[in-house]
Amino acid sequence: MSRILVIDDEPQIRRFLTICLGSQGYRVLEANDAREGLQQCALHEPDLVIMDLGLPDMDGQQLLARLREFYLGPVIVLSVRNGERDKVQALDTGANDYVEKPFGANELLARIRSVLRTFQSIDVPPTGYDDGVLQVDLLDRRVRMNAEDVHLSRKEFELLRALIAHPGRIVTQQQLLKDLWGPHHTHDTHYLRVFVGRLRSKLGDDPTAPRYIETEAGVGYRFISHLADQTNPEGA
Repeated sequence: MSRILVIDDEPQIRRFLTICLGSQGYRVLEANDAREGLQQCALHEPDLVIMDLGLPDMDGQQLLARLREFYLGPVIVLSVRNGERDKVQALDTGANDYVEKPFGANELLARIRSVLRTFQSIDVPPTGYDDGVLQVDLLDRRVRMNAEDVHLSRKEFELLRALIAHPGRIVTQQQLLKDLWGPHHTHDTHYLRVFVGRLRSKLGDDPTAPRYIETEAGVGYRFISHLADQTNPEGA
């Protein structure tokens, strides 16, 4: 069951989409402004985001840019704005599709199916990482630095796996806490700081001049990939 987050300040639109998408087997999450949308996305990791551009607390283009700092899934913009400039800007900022209001339910459902199929076909998690210095085998759960084995605890390895899965992207503290400790620990940031510190120490990573794990203060962490095909996509 795919989870779809709807970010729209119009209650009637959210209600319609909840009924429409629910009838097709989707689980719908709702947010009535940008701030709530960012929180819902970070906490629940939806399979798809449908968002309006005309939100009361933040312009939709800005929200889209904020989402793309940590969210890797597909985004469909659903907006009354029909100008070419708005469409091009949204697509350049990271939207995967753009649907104008008013819209037909069947057309929207077809676009949702299409974008989900595309992402499901390409969203294959990496099986490892090797830049010649750090080698991580995610299948055998083996880590080596400069050809020497690095012994990680289960939590330390899962933390490294979570970061490697999103090279160059910010992974929020809440997302990491939820994935590693469960949904009831999303505010226990001290757990995360301790394990990030241990992981950095074992990888010989200096937090003041990080080679692999970069801190985005108050937000989360980013894995710095040194592979040619995994360059930092921030702002792409």
